[in-house]
Amino acid sequence: MDENLKPRVKEINISQEMRTSFLDYAMSVIVSRALPDVRDGLKPVHRRILYAMNDLGMTSDKPFKKSARIVGEVIGKYHPHGDSAVYDSMVRMAQDFNFRYMLVDGHGNFGSVDGDAAAAMRYTEARMSKISMELLRDITKDTIDYQDNYDGSEREPIVLPSRFPNLLVNGAAGIAVGMATNIPPHQLGEVVDGVLALSKDPDITIAELMEIIPGPDFPTAGQILGRSGIRKAYETGRGSITIRAKVEIEEKPSGKQVILVKELPYQVNKARLIEKIADLARDKKIEGISDLRDESDRKGMRIVIEVRKDANANVLLNNLFKQTALQTSFGINLLALVDGQPQVLNLKQCLYHYLEHQKVVIKRRTAFELRKAEARAHILEGLRIALDNLDAVINLIRNSQTTDIARQGLMEQFSLSEKQAQAILDMRLQRLTGLEREKIEEEYQNLLKLIAELKAILADEEKVLEIIRNELTEIKDRFNDERRTELVAGGIEMIEDEDLIPVENIVLTLTHNGYIKRLPLSTYKSQKRGGRGIQGMGTNEDDFVEHLLTTSTHDTILFFTNKGKVYRAKGYEIPEYSRTAKGIPIINLLGIEKGEWINAIIPVSEFVDDWYIFFTTKEGISKRTALSQFANIRKGGLIALNLREEDELISVRLTDGSKHMIIGTKNGMLIRFPETDVRLMGRTATGVKGITLDQDDEVVGMEILEEKTDVLIVTHNGYGKRTPAEEYRIQSRGGKGLKTCNITDKNGQVVSVKTPKGDEDLMLITASGVLIRMDVSGISTMGRNTQGVKLIRLDENEYVATVAIVEKEEEKPEEIVDMETEDNPADVNTNTETEPNEE
Repeated sequence: MDENLKPRVKEINISQEMRTSFLDYAMSVIVSRALPDVRDGLKPVHRRILYAMNDLGMTSDKPFKKSARIVGEVIGKYHPHGDSAVYDSMVRMAQDFNFRYMLVDGHGNFGSVDGDAAAAMRYTEARMSKISMELLRDITKDTIDYQDNYDGSEREPIVLPSRFPNLLVNGAAGIAVGMATNIPPHQLGEVVDGVLALSKDPDITIAELMEIIPGPDFPTAGQILGRSGIRKAYETGRGSITIRAKVEIEEKPSGKQVILVKELPYQVNKARLIEKIADLARDKKIEGISDLRDESDRKGMRIVIEVRKDANANVLLNNLFKQTALQTSFGINLLALVDGQPQVLNLKQCLYHYLEHQKVVIKRRTAFELRKAEARAHILEGLRIALDNLDAVINLIRNSQTTDIARQGLMEQFSLSEKQAQAILDMRLQRLTGLEREKIEEEYQNLLKLIAELKAILADEEKVLEIIRNELTEIKDRFNDERRTELVAGGIEMIEDEDLIPVENIVLTLTHNGYIKRLPLSTYKSQKRGGRGIQGMGTNEDDFVEHLLTTSTHDTILFFTNKGKVYRAKGYEIPEYSRTAKGIPIINLLGIEKGEWINAIIPVSEFVDDWYIFFTTKEGISKRTALSQFANIRKGGLIALNLREEDELISVRLTDGSKHMIIGTKNGMLIRFPETDVRLMGRTATGVKGITLDQDDEVVGMEILEEKTDVLIVTHNGYGKRTPAEEYRIQSRGGKGLKTCNITDKNGQVVSVKTPKGDEDLMLITASGVLIRMDVSGISTMGRNTQGVKLIRLDENEYVATVAIVEKEEEKPEEIVDMETEDNPADVNTNTETEPNEE
């Protein structure tokens, strides 16, 4: 080989070179072509088109200009790709069936929903739409960063200020390398309201945001079937929704039926759809069509499908939905660039990144205006000095031979900056009049106020957020329109997730140590009571079934905690386990916090107004709230009542409005009053006084007291007794109550108040974790003013910590547990009441 050629030859590993080159290409496609930026929702080509149009002055208030001129500007300065790529992108932005809010105002043939292509760019004209100008508003005020164009001869914006959340409003679709994005369009007012809600409450949940932004809103309208796909997409960033055409069935006077299609699913080609229906009818794959025609015009879409007299229009329509694009799926994939990296986002993250971008835009705009105001104030300070020393200034200028000497003299004699001195030299003589001097002073004072306001904005993020809210609200007022796409429940063969779960009766168990599971009722009915809880129930040696109830897979289960929160789960959401399994920790099912535990479980099949939730706290505060107030609990939990500091929720019961409640305290006091003594309150209310406590006293239990029911007291040192309900007269809410137990050093303070029916077991748990189980019916019945009898023998420094009423350990061999009889174990469960629909 020629020695001169050697330095120019470089040996490379072809495998490594292919890998490196392909990765470079892939990253270029991902970052610079196919994916939108989360901040302005635009791909580079769209951003460059809008920036070029703005730069050329093709704003919405100016005349239309040839599309070829715009395309040439974009290719020549910013986008070194083919003209068809640029023109096709611009055409899409001008199509009202592709963009929810068009960013380009097109004049001429820009294509149709039938799939017709736009006319050549030499024939069409365009300019920016009014709303697209909001994407570029304040771009000249140093609100965004710029980068070099492909050859370094121009500067182009990295991102636009985007004064409205364009990513969700107009959506995006793109295929990169190894990833793709498909973001549906949304209604402007809903998305703006979502941003406003997030700005006011950074901890807002996706479920709460979905109450504001219920789902996509397509430019071609149509219907979205069901919400489960939307919910999944908004929570995880990926999901699939089903879109259906809006159809009406009309009956003619002759008795003939006609199917009218007035709105199509998003991105469905109308001409191809009609062709497909015609092919199916011709091939006899769909029976019953006598005529098919397109009557669409400028007033709107109208596809007419005439039904044969012997055919059923509804059956025909269902076949059309199944076999044609009258019903389609839209795969949502919320993938966008975040700080230059592709990332799948949920709904809240999309809004969060947009809001953070707006904070930057407002702060940079404010800083720009502050610099401008300070620079002007600096000049005005110089002019004020000149006007205050007018004769000396005129004399100095007159006696100076050159401008430079005059400028230097002004700077030295009056301590002025070079800019101030130059401004004095540039001042016209008319500014020396009295009126002009007043204007200068007024402008200076206004500038000082403006500077103070701008500095206050930069120092306070809440002021920045307030500006964002005001400007977004202004945009919403100007451009908001009605929602087009209708959200409907799943129709034929379109069912929500819950509808896939069969309705069946189940048994739920929650152990003392927090393990929960469900069993089919049929499994449980065939079992005898025995062991700890259910016979064969797999619990640890130090655990037992504390909550047991019957319910349905479709019922809502409310879980109330000591911190006053309520969580919810559907019956079918609780995992099903075998008889011998202990279940899963409830913290894996509900988002309960550290130091929080379940005090009550209440199953509800219907949230009716004439059933109530009754609460009592450690400090004796009681509250009664309509059950219907808890119909919309988010899965992350909700405040069931506002607790005072140091207070905690002791007990929760479901009532029918006619019950008597008892509240017992650790110092042996107990009050009985009708639940109606506690007026109805809202969900967030704190409550009213249920019992008046002495300074060192606190509530240890609250129960419903039925007739012929005993009040069971257990004390700190292991003493206990049963007292008949008749011994407690009815009093008014808020009193101190009656003595229920004679407290002495021997028996200690009361640790639990229960109302068993007598056919249960009592479970005592000591401070060291020892469990003792005994028959409730074996506990002595005594009067109120007694100290009780010793239930267990405790070691020194040992005491009773927790008490629970549980299923009886033993029963006669011939007895079979029947969950549907009056001896239903769920009915004697101390932690839940009968459901409203079972009463």
